[in-house]
Amino acid sequence: MLKSKQLLQQFSKEYAKFTPANFKLKRALIVTKLSRYEFEQLRHPELSPDQLQQKLRDRGTDVEMVLYLHKVHKDFERRVVQSFQDVGCEVKLSSRSSLSKDVMSWADVIVPVGGDGTFLLSAGRASPLFALSQQKTPIVGFNSDPLRSEGRLMLPKHYSDNPADAVSRIKSGDFKWMHRSRVRTTMLGSNGKIPESTDLFRHTEVKMEQVTTAPEMLDRDMASKYKAKMKRILPYLALNEVFIGEHLSARVSHLQLVLDHQEVVNKTKCSGLCVSTGTGSTSWHTSINRITSRDVDDLLRSLPNSSSKDVMMLRQKAEEIAQRYNQGLLFAPDDPRLCYSIREQICVGVWPSPKTFKERDFVQTVFVKSHCFDANLVIDGSISYPFNDGAKALLEVHPEDALLTIALD
Repeated sequence: MLKSKQLLQQFSKEYAKFTPANFKLKRALIVTKLSRYEFEQLRHPELSPDQLQQKLRDRGTDVEMVLYLHKVHKDFERRVVQSFQDVGCEVKLSSRSSLSKDVMSWADVIVPVGGDGTFLLSAGRASPLFALSQQKTPIVGFNSDPLRSEGRLMLPKHYSDNPADAVSRIKSGDFKWMHRSRVRTTMLGSNGKIPESTDLFRHTEVKMEQVTTAPEMLDRDMASKYKAKMKRILPYLALNEVFIGEHLSARVSHLQLVLDHQEVVNKTKCSGLCVSTGTGSTSWHTSINRITSRDVDDLLRSLPNSSSKDVMMLRQKAEEIAQRYNQGLLFAPDDPRLCYSIREQICVGVWPSPKTFKERDFVQTVFVKSHCFDANLVIDGSISYPFNDGAKALLEVHPEDALLTIALD
């Protein structure tokens, strides 16, 4: 861990000259959210607007609300575009389907407008590996509907009321850089080949824009330890998490894990593995591991002295206890560690093996071998690779992979 922190500090020093005051903002790429109405238009391109609205009404959809939310987003999007144009920026707009290496390399800043999903989409495509260059294009996100979207990755919600203020501060260099750690995934095997990836953000099985990374020979120790000859880094980095599990959620996922290159091979049957960053600790990581006040109360009532005065006092603080526990699940976005979580681990008979295997812990690296039938390795819920029986992957954090974001108070 100390070595990783030192590497991160060294990496940050390399960017020290790239101070906010020296940041030259001339070209902004606005990445637009796909609204529910636009999604339905894509699903039914043969229908006129009136026909589409009638179809939605027949389905029981509140069409007026769908149209209203679409208008809210588009109105805000225009305000953001105008704010950048007002400070002399050239602006391009890109949808999910038109986002590419070329348009992203054009920009000085990438600006997702929408919610956290749009931010994750932009971050995934802004990977240095995806861009095939060492260019680090910063990202800053605007929440287009703060009343209905938490937007943890976006600027504070008050900038949704006045995006021009945020853009003015960015233009003048009145902001701070934030480096968010990301997960690098390396496939291990005998020939260095990787399967084609699928774009889940488009809600259909559309092949990703393929990006080539060269296969490399494993060193002797790694090759011997993991029974593989070649490695190949996937070109997409995970800002929130990497999830590995069966495609059909009702099917048990059978996985083997090696933590921090130790000698112990941990075997588990579960509903999947989630490997999270500090940024992702506010998301699926917390959803998997959080407890409720009911959980606390049930636990206290199970104690032999549950009717004692002390336990009764604790039961009255069940909500506070749950909140403090859940808050403790979070860790910093620039933390060089990963936290793995075994989702709904089977704990009967011989499982897990060994019995001391923790269902959640901090690690530097996670090696995963699949014994699944129809599984996927999914990056930030948007980019999917087949990960079936015999597939092997190494998950780790590299300081140079950190996402550069713009932070405002």
